Amino acid sequence: MEAIAPDAQPGASAQGAVLTVTGAGKTYEQPVLADVSLALHAGEVLALTGENGAGKSTLSKIVGGLTAPSAGSMTLMGEPYAPASRKQAEALGVRMVMQELNLLPTLSVAENLFLNRLPRRFGPLGWTGWIDRTRLREDARAAMAQVGLEAIDPDTLVGELGIGHQQLVEIARNLIGDEAQGAAPLRVLILDEPTAMLTGREVELLFEQIARLRARGVALVYISHRLEELERIAQRVAVLRDGRLVRVDAMASLTPERIVALMVGRELGERIELGERRIGAPLLKVDGIGRASVVRDVSFEVRAGEIFGVSGLIGAGRTELMRLIYGADAKDRGTVALAGTPGAPPVPVRIDSPVDAVRHGIALITEDRKGEGLLLPQPVAANVSLGNVGAVARYGVVDAARENALAGAQIDALRIRTSGPGQSVGELSGGNQQKVVIGRWLARRSTGAQAAKGVSGSVHGVRVLLFDEPTRGIDVGAKFDIYALMGSLAREGCALVVVSSDLRELMLICDRIGVMSAGKMTAIFARGEWTQDALLGAAFAGYRAEDAMLADAADLPELKTSVPAQRPGDRVQSPPPDGRGGSAS
Repeated sequence: MEAIAPDAQPGASAQGAVLTVTGAGKTYEQPVLADVSLALHAGEVLALTGENGAGKSTLSKIVGGLTAPSAGSMTLMGEPYAPASRKQAEALGVRMVMQELNLLPTLSVAENLFLNRLPRRFGPLGWTGWIDRTRLREDARAAMAQVGLEAIDPDTLVGELGIGHQQLVEIARNLIGDEAQGAAPLRVLILDEPTAMLTGREVELLFEQIARLRARGVALVYISHRLEELERIAQRVAVLRDGRLVRVDAMASLTPERIVALMVGRELGERIELGERRIGAPLLKVDGIGRASVVRDVSFEVRAGEIFGVSGLIGAGRTELMRLIYGADAKDRGTVALAGTPGAPPVPVRIDSPVDAVRHGIALITEDRKGEGLLLPQPVAANVSLGNVGAVARYGVVDAARENALAGAQIDALRIRTSGPGQSVGELSGGNQQKVVIGRWLARRSTGAQAAKGVSGSVHGVRVLLFDEPTRGIDVGAKFDIYALMGSLAREGCALVVVSSDLRELMLICDRIGVMSAGKMTAIFARGEWTQDALLGAAFAGYRAEDAMLADAADLPELKTSVPAQRPGDRVQSPPPDGRGGSAS
């Protein structure tokens, strides 16, 4: 790929390119993309990276037909290219796998894979309107096998799948696009953060498909913040910053540190400093909580000022555990206890709904920020004020000035890139949308004292924050902002529970890490005790134990399993945040 940019390196010629973009720009209330020129060639993976809000998604939407450019032009196979819709772009062979999944939850996996080209039965009078279900299932199984979904029934409703599996269905739908009858040949495939919700095995399957597509001459654009992935699969890297292309070069010629510096405009250190913290008495205690076989008798506690990580494979029950604590799902058993005052022992509280959780000072930053965390058509101000009505309303009527002031404070504090409190949240990048969700709870924390005095009954300020994949799909610079925010909350005495699929992230920021496996918390590690191998071993331990029980039931030789010595709910002493050891008190 070639770019016209202030410090771009000489690259391949646009002649003979599959796709060219010349002087592309896009303006909403303010410019978000300006004068971007690129040329993408057959059999090439172009890594497109940059901070959230840098223009990556806007550029990909222009190429994919979802957004019309305000300036510039494009060509596809040497011909003028100006798709009026995503459907038109796909008809010409340009496809996208977006962060926002393009699936219908009430249809089956098979129906989603072959939507608009469902196989029909052939009758005495020719083709009928009836769907050939047998052929549909066969074709779906073949497509699903490409991305490791062999174990899922093609007739399963997409809405019943987890986010990670839905992502694989979306990828499979696009990979088979040019193989289905009547579909256009696949010429360009844009992958926007495709591995954000995938396990290691699923990532490897995706990379195998990318290699096959390259061999067939497909041009790929791979948008990601995971630099180790870009090093493995990309031939070139293009870096966007503030809507402009600042560098295009061979992937091998740029170090990860240099790429990060180009993204954020400065060098970032290798170490995260969360500041001095005092880890106090237990603030949250979960005892034997469970729901059917999804979450099974999980026990742990989190102390004031502590960051407690939750690791595990997709489907291990991590998100489900957070939802049980928050009251979003009903638990079958177990209790949630909270300390009423600093230093007091946790006392069981009744949490039957998110309303109860919020009243007790528990906040959940959900993994599905677009579906569950935000009102996308509404402005930033309205989204921040959700849950803070008592602070912005008079006699039941929202005071716009107060609402804008509340949102403005969070925009400044979290460095949210927006034109102002009135901008629609749906127009923001993923990282800035996540900051809006977090800002809502921070605003509630700052107004909690007022609420406790009578504005909203017995509401407490937020004391326990449950972060479910808080940095998924967020650029490196924004991740550092989130980490700094977590450190600030911990220093103020909050108890933080962080679910993440990124082991290195948890090892970097957490005081302790609990590992979920097959619905159970198989081990809890303190800083200084864990290793990546130990965490991975614990993540598989629950499944090995189940295999052993099945083997016993079948009168087969017992399978060996290695489970760390800690039991679910064991208390593990946390060292100070600087990791030097010693008392955590």
